[in-house]
Amino acid sequence: MLENSHLYREIHEQPQVLADLLERARPAIQGLAREIQRRQIRYVMIAARGTSDNAGRYANYLLGAVNGLPVALATPSLYTIYRRPPRLTDALVLGISQSGKSPDIVSVVAEARRQGVLTAAITNEGASDLAQEADHVILLHAGEERSIAATKTYTSQLMALALLSATLADDAEMLATLEQVPDAVANQLTLNEQIGVLAQRYRYMRDCVVIGRGYNYASAFELALKLKELTYTIAEPYSSADFLHGPLALIEYGFPAIVFAPTGIMLPEMQSFISLLRQREAEAIVISDDPATLAMGRIQLPLTTPVPEWISPITAIVPGQLLAMHLAHARDYDPDHPRGLRKVTETR
Repeated sequence: MLENSHLYREIHEQPQVLADLLERARPAIQGLAREIQRRQIRYVMIAARGTSDNAGRYANYLLGAVNGLPVALATPSLYTIYRRPPRLTDALVLGISQSGKSPDIVSVVAEARRQGVLTAAITNEGASDLAQEADHVILLHAGEERSIAATKTYTSQLMALALLSATLADDAEMLATLEQVPDAVANQLTLNEQIGVLAQRYRYMRDCVVIGRGYNYASAFELALKLKELTYTIAEPYSSADFLHGPLALIEYGFPAIVFAPTGIMLPEMQSFISLLRQREAEAIVISDDPATLAMGRIQLPLTTPVPEWISPITAIVPGQLLAMHLAHARDYDPDHPRGLRKVTETR
């Protein structure tokens, strides 16, 4: 039964994992925030792969908008293959990795430490190579993640980044909002059975696009990754703006397009984009907390508890996780062991 899978259990563990992180990670995050301020850090370089890279995309928007810190995503091959690492003066170099084992991510942080700049790691493994190289370690406290597809470690990475941003900003309202997120995720999980029925509609879907913008640009990439690795669907992520520059030609009658459109400053643009999809007779699958926006979709995946846009990627990805899991089950695929994949992928 699907309920006996590691993936099902780990998706449903997320409210408790997020609550635990909020309670246990504060001292480490406060220490890192003090050091960022003391050193007058000017920008952040993030080294990550896969799901963790999508957490980095979220940080790009969050740390930029809230904390005024430019964020760059590292190119590890400059460190490991070309042997031409860039100068990292005045940077925080942040490695994000569930396992902390990938040599290319470790090499970026190790080089930063060699250059004498501030380093940090967000990881689920305190004894990992990545944690050993970093000056500051933020543990996810997520417990063992046995399914190959990362779920609870992804949302806890987002929470760690959000807590860091709120702490750096010394924003009491942001910190109070974070306390509400575990319950919001728990409410989102009540859609499990509804999404299980919906997944049957897409049992034979071979390709689709996933659209997000702003904070939920990361959500588009993360859901596309989950659909690829769990269901073997050719799922391509785009921002709504980038999609208009060529990929729009893909759209034809019935083409599935999953759109993240939570309430926030980006909502009018996403509504306009969904209208364009309807004009071209695509099948829009809309993830939103706004009733009018949901009504624009052929299929509606409601966000049951509205949260501010800056934290919405944590709740918005949950219906996507459930959809990918149920679609894998509908196709009789093993949700815990996608073909050809291992839990830890070591690249250089």
